[in-house]
Amino acid sequence: MASHEVLVLNSNYEPLNVCSLRRAMSLMFLGKVEVLEHRLEPIHTAGGTFRAPSVVKMRYQVRRPMPQLRLSRHSILARDNYTCQYCAAKGRELTIDHVVPKWCGGPHTWDNLVACCRRCNLKKGDKTPQQAGMKLARKPKRPHFVPYLSLPLYLKAQGREDWRMFLPFFEEFSHSLEYLEKRA
Repeated sequence: MASHEVLVLNSNYEPLNVCSLRRAMSLMFLGKVEVLEHRLEPIHTAGGTFRAPSVVKMRYQVRRPMPQLRLSRHSILARDNYTCQYCAAKGRELTIDHVVPKWCGGPHTWDNLVACCRRCNLKKGDKTPQQAGMKLARKPKRPHFVPYLSLPLYLKAQGREDWRMFLPFFEEFSHSLEYLEKRA
């Protein structure tokens, strides 16, 4: 099987998590979930052949606090479409740059961090973009993403055709989804 992961939805269809196929099967047999989508490939076990779940929905509401969007390297790269914000180079070999350097009081926040290629990071050094004679492609800001799932997990889930209709769409990440589809 291509992926042994299953999208888990709350009873109100809000994405809860992504779990293993084994966990989803045990939730099914315990009667805690109903299957909304099946995979094309069946599962062959000693007890018989079963249709493998792809998306399951909890039969009861799981209460949880609204998770916060975590500031991480991967989240910054996803927000910036895996593109250097100074020279527009794309790729996996990107670093994170403090627009206003830490020594100048630049905070470690969404508004001060950008994706940056190594070459531009070396050129900019411990200077502001103005001091280094560089210009940002766009001003960094906190995404408006509502984190039902973590941003990396959400982007990964958006790459699955059979899960897309169950996930909220955020226009600000459509460019990241295109990038991930090209890599797949």
